[in-house]
Amino acid sequence: MTNKRFSQKALKSYSDPDFMNSEEARILRIIAEYMGPDKQFKEEEISNTIVMFGSARIRSMEQFTEEKEHLLSQLERAGAAEVEHINYQMRRLEKQAELSRYYDEAIELAQMITEWVKTLPKKKRFAICTGGGPGIMEAANKGAILGGGDSIGLNISLPFEQHPNPYLTPGLNFEFHYFFMRKFWFAYLAKALVIMPGGFGTLDELMELLTLIQTRKISKKIPIIIYGEQFWRNVINFDYLVETGMISPEDLLLFRFVDTPHQAFDYLKKELTKIYQL
Repeated sequence: MTNKRFSQKALKSYSDPDFMNSEEARILRIIAEYMGPDKQFKEEEISNTIVMFGSARIRSMEQFTEEKEHLLSQLERAGAAEVEHINYQMRRLEKQAELSRYYDEAIELAQMITEWVKTLPKKKRFAICTGGGPGIMEAANKGAILGGGDSIGLNISLPFEQHPNPYLTPGLNFEFHYFFMRKFWFAYLAKALVIMPGGFGTLDELMELLTLIQTRKISKKIPIIIYGEQFWRNVINFDYLVETGMISPEDLLLFRFVDTPHQAFDYLKKELTKIYQL
C-alpha cells in the first residue's frame, strides 16, 4: 500500500494577515478603504451629507466639570513636584471650558438640520457626517440622532484622542487608516460644510476643501459655514491674506461666518434649497 503525503494548504494571499498588512499590500488596503465605504453607503442609501468638522477637545460643560473635579482630587493628593503640572492642566481646562457652548450649539444645529431634511423626498435628504470621534463630532452626531436621522462617523485610527462616539448609526460607523481616503469620503458626498472651532485637524480639513473648491477640483457648489467668527478671525487673518495678494477678494465668498445655530440653519436651508431645487 502506498503512503500518500499531503502538505498543508497555504493561505491564499488575500486571507493571509501577514501579507495583507505588508508594504506590498498597501494598494489593496487603500482600495479597500474606497470600496468598503462605497458598498456600505450604497446599501444604506446615503448619497448626500452635511459634514460638520470641529475639535475633539471641545466637550460639554458637564464633561469639563467632571474633569475639573478629577484634577482637584489629584491636587489634594499631589506632591510638590506635581502641583505645578496639575495647576497648568487646570488653567488649560478652564480655557477650553470657555468654548463648551460650541458643543451644545453643534447638537442644536445638527438636530435642526436633521428634522428639516426628514421633510424632504428621500433621494434629496442630507445626512449629518462627522469624523466620528469625541467633542464637536460627538455633539453633531448626537444632534442627528436626537433629530431622528442617520448619523455618520468617519473615524481614523490614532494613538490618542480618537475613538468612536456612541451616537453613530449602525452600519454608518467607519474606521480608516489612511487620512487621504477618509478625506475623500468627506468631500465626495458632501453637499455642505460646517466648520466649528478646532485645531490642526479642523484647519487641515477646512484648508484642503477650500483649496479644492478654489482650484475647481471640486466643481459642485458647496455652501461652507465657518462657525464662531471671533474664534476663527483670531486663528486666521483672512483679510491680511487678501491684502497681501495671497488669496483673491472673491475667495472670501467661498464661505460665510455665522455665530448661532439659527443663522447657520437659515443659511444652509436657503442655499441647499436653491442649489437642489428642494
